[in-house]
Amino acid sequence: MGAVLASAKPAASAAAVSFDVSAGVGKAGTYTFAVTSSVSNAIARFQSSEKGAAGPQLTLTLKTPATKPTAPTAPTAPVVQPGSNCTVDAKLVPSCNVLWGAAAGGFSETPRDQALREWEAKSGRTASIYHTYHRGDELFPTKAEIAMANEAGRSRVLFTNWKVGYGTKWGKVAAGEQDARIDKLSAYIKANYGKDKFFMAVHHEPENDVSTVAGSQMTAKDYAAMVRHTIGRMNANGVTNVVFVMAYMNVEKWNDSPWWADLYPGNDVIDWVGVDSYVNAQPKGFHNGDFTYLMNRTGKTAFPGWYNWAVTTGKPVMVAEWAVYECKTACSPEEKAKIHAKVVEQMKAMPAIKAMVTFDTASDQQGLDMRIDSTPQALASFKKIAADPIFTVNIGR
Repeated sequence: MGAVLASAKPAASAAAVSFDVSAGVGKAGTYTFAVTSSVSNAIARFQSSEKGAAGPQLTLTLKTPATKPTAPTAPTAPVVQPGSNCTVDAKLVPSCNVLWGAAAGGFSETPRDQALREWEAKSGRTASIYHTYHRGDELFPTKAEIAMANEAGRSRVLFTNWKVGYGTKWGKVAAGEQDARIDKLSAYIKANYGKDKFFMAVHHEPENDVSTVAGSQMTAKDYAAMVRHTIGRMNANGVTNVVFVMAYMNVEKWNDSPWWADLYPGNDVIDWVGVDSYVNAQPKGFHNGDFTYLMNRTGKTAFPGWYNWAVTTGKPVMVAEWAVYECKTACSPEEKAKIHAKVVEQMKAMPAIKAMVTFDTASDQQGLDMRIDSTPQALASFKKIAADPIFTVNIGR
């Protein structure tokens, strides 16, 4: 289900309830609305259309303009063309258009920089974001990553996920156990890459690591405290060029969990909200759907969909990992291409999205193929996404 359009709290004795859904109707067409109830201690019954006059009724209010509207002479929003001067601000938010990037070569022996260059050659566009992963005592950006960021004619913004609590627990990090680790990385960044801005997610995808056991030091609140402590200490250490991203998983059972909201560290320390989300090309397969579904799928609770939640933070949205899984059993090679064909149009309907980062690998932990060139049709359709001028942004390097 999509966003909540209207809600009502009828009296217990009420025989009818009405909803104003006009906010969801923008033009002529076919619309589908769902009615749900949050009642948990009783049964809520709704009559079906077979009940005739006692069943659901649609009331239309038609308004005729006094004069025929004049067609606008120019679009209400600027149409950005290739080469236009879309730039980024201090938090790497583009003034227009959308940042384009990739994490290539995951779960393989191919060096990340080599994998990204191969991905760029296949897709037809240089990535403006180069996504990598680190954990524990690893120091970054590495020399290879810095070289990719500063490559002549192909400059890129680095985006690193760091599992600062690798080998320990979130609660212990929040209590200061890994301060030496944080301090060492802070000093390294200042000495080796202290000028150019780059993205960092502190322990991405925390949902499947959460424990609900009190005292485990791995609760959702422990996670938020760990992120706040890490960012606060890096800031106190004088690290000024890191833009912090909160990266979620977007799995329904986690989104529906009572602790999910406790994960968010707070707007005062988080600069962007991000999501690692995937869809499946297999018809009727798990998570089969389009890009809108990828961003806003819902479970069994009132969770409004990840994108719908994200915009409530007021932060720019990053699709920090996304891809379409190839079919695991025989299916038409057009299935993945059909999903690709709608990505740009559907992304544009979510204007808070300011960055799109593809995850590309021949085989993930479950053996799923999410390469952009898993079939010739998939590659051809992906190249059309990459060629769209909305991904033209000058990162100022």
